[in-house]
Amino acid sequence: MILQFGAGNFLRAFVDLFVSQAGFDEVVVVQSTGIERAEALNLAGGKYHVAIQGYADGKVIDETEQVGSISQALHAGTQWGEVLEIARLPELRWIVSNTTEAGFVLDDADSSDEGVPRSYPAKLLAVLLARHAAGLPGPLILPCELIERNGDRLRELVLQQATRWSVNPEATSWLKESCTWVNNLVDRIVPGAPGKHPLLGVDPLLLSAEPFAFWAIESEAGFALKHPAIVTAPDISPYYLRKVRILNGLHSALVSHALPLGISTVRECVENAGVCRWLQELLYQEIIPVLEGRVEEPEAFAKATLDRFRNPFLEHQLSAIALNHEAKVKVRLLPTYEEYRSKFGREPALLSKLLGK
Repeated sequence: MILQFGAGNFLRAFVDLFVSQAGFDEVVVVQSTGIERAEALNLAGGKYHVAIQGYADGKVIDETEQVGSISQALHAGTQWGEVLEIARLPELRWIVSNTTEAGFVLDDADSSDEGVPRSYPAKLLAVLLARHAAGLPGPLILPCELIERNGDRLRELVLQQATRWSVNPEATSWLKESCTWVNNLVDRIVPGAPGKHPLLGVDPLLLSAEPFAFWAIESEAGFALKHPAIVTAPDISPYYLRKVRILNGLHSALVSHALPLGISTVRECVENAGVCRWLQELLYQEIIPVLEGRVEEPEAFAKATLDRFRNPFLEHQLSAIALNHEAKVKVRLLPTYEEYRSKFGREPALLSKLLGK
């Protein structure tokens, strides 16, 4: 059984879809913000469809999958007692979440352990303490928030909350030693409902998702859920590096190069012959040479990235990518520029011009 904090689009087109494809129907969803999604999931019997739409391997993909892995959905504000009952079930094995970066904070309102906790770390702590009190082993905790070393970070927050609540040393040791806090990296664009689909108006929970999906899980012992999108490794930091430098790096490069040309979407960039040629030169001549030997299959990931950019179902606005642009450039592009100079002893021409060097 999986206890899932979050009823949003991403988890439903990622974790819940994977679990369904593996033939399981054991996800209990907890919605904290509002109640509408939980009610809709229960009304639908936990079933809905995901339209897999995009471009991959030289062709347009437009397929639909039914998801049937959700057994029930609960509302934290009004059904917290039922959430704690799930925590006490021996068959509970995993806890997953996607509360966004805003969910990885503590709340001063959670000064005591009475009532329904406000923050996600406090909710998780309450669930874990209920499980510990029932004499059960700690679960596997998989936070799917896009935060580097998310498992370690969530563990720190929960232990800080435990200190606030003066949790006894035995329970604190159980949190540290019996629970498994897993660093992981998720990657898939889930834009919401498709623009056109036969099930629009029929399935109110219908989602679209790009064909690309990737889930890197930091583990030396493998992972129980088997899926083509899942890889395990003792250290997943190279996968973070590959994603930030290639996918995110190209996004920010396009903001600097293509937005001033009047191009508004990522897809329009790869459809423009001149911009696409510039993008490929930047990718294969300056970004990938810096990553070779440091990350797994950078060229294959680069090809998949360009396919993702060609998605005819997605209007990915450069203006949205441009938010906090200067800060993003310092993480996504500047290190590649500096490492190129160090490795090859010369300036990377395209990056130098792009960065104004």
